[in-house]
Amino acid sequence: MKNPNFIKMSVNRKAISDHTQKPKVFDKPFLTIVVVVFVIAAIIFIESQKPDLSQAKASNQEKTEKNLNYPRAPDFIGIEKWINSEPLKIEQLRGKVVLVDFWTYTCINCIRTLPYLKEWDKKYRDKGLVIVGVHTPEFEFEKKYENVLKAVNDYQLKYPVAQDNNYATWSIYQNRYWPHKYLIDVDGYIRYDYIGEGNYDETEKMIQLLLKERMGRLNQKNGVELEISKPKEAIEVNFSGVNTPEIYFGYQFDRGNLGYNGLKPDSFVDFNFPLKPFKNFIYLEGKWKYNADNMELVSDEGSILLIFDAKNVNIVAGSENSSEAFIFLNNEFENEKNKGSDVVVKDNKSVLGIQEFKLYNLASAESYGEHIISIDVAGKGFKIYTFTFG
Repeated sequence: MKNPNFIKMSVNRKAISDHTQKPKVFDKPFLTIVVVVFVIAAIIFIESQKPDLSQAKASNQEKTEKNLNYPRAPDFIGIEKWINSEPLKIEQLRGKVVLVDFWTYTCINCIRTLPYLKEWDKKYRDKGLVIVGVHTPEFEFEKKYENVLKAVNDYQLKYPVAQDNNYATWSIYQNRYWPHKYLIDVDGYIRYDYIGEGNYDETEKMIQLLLKERMGRLNQKNGVELEISKPKEAIEVNFSGVNTPEIYFGYQFDRGNLGYNGLKPDSFVDFNFPLKPFKNFIYLEGKWKYNADNMELVSDEGSILLIFDAKNVNIVAGSENSSEAFIFLNNEFENEKNKGSDVVVKDNKSVLGIQEFKLYNLASAESYGEHIISIDVAGKGFKIYTFTFG
């Protein structure tokens, strides 16, 4: 664009020297043309390197078929914070293949899917896949941004994570489960969804199919790798050998697995182990407070007992004051072979230090089957939320 001040100054100088000569606005028209041509060529080149998403629009027939067979993907709404990304909108991601994963960072089922999500993100990101983890909390402490951020960093997640504390996006997707994955195509339609763990081969094949569709629409050479991912971090679980359900401690989540009847919400209770405990019921000793989403130790010491039918056992727990737990598997201290990954064996005792609110792996028995886990806790302020198994 020409500078109007430059033109005015040129006119004034020429008017003083020669009143009869018309002023020249620019003395080098050839140079101007060269510069303009160069700029235009540069713009054309830059634009040519971008995917021509205008060509990625579906035909009217395709739109009709998709409208009849697939739902439109809702937007991300009510998100409090974004991690690894600026705020995103589904419309903004049009032209990409989007995997929306509902998860929460203490859910063992979600945790076991993360190696696959990380592998897919690394493998297909530059092919047009965008993974968005929608973190919808189960427990109050999972609403804290600092806790979610730490979990994202601990699990080394590089894709965008949205903090859906008020279940707004969860609700608009009509979701009811952790984890739950939705695959959205380039036109914004949900083409596939899967609840829970497993089915990784089928899910990845669907990712590949939608990416191939995208490349075909953009007239790009198909470069999608067809090999199915087998992450080294993946944990194999024999679900037929897991016969104890997830067990909750708080009254808002009670599923009938507490070994006591008639407990009043928010009450303080002195518990004792029964003479004959039953499988899949939790029992306590010491003084505990029955909270909405946890049991809280209010005496200096307390104990937990459970007979379970599985191989691996985890707890979601934390402590306001830093507590120490001694773990017994089948009435003995754990050893290096059967201790949980978060447990340390020292002085022939298996010890778990608890402060951070998260999932802790307590034990890994040698085989699937019926086992006894008992936890002796020292340090009031310890809170336990749930037992989970594998």
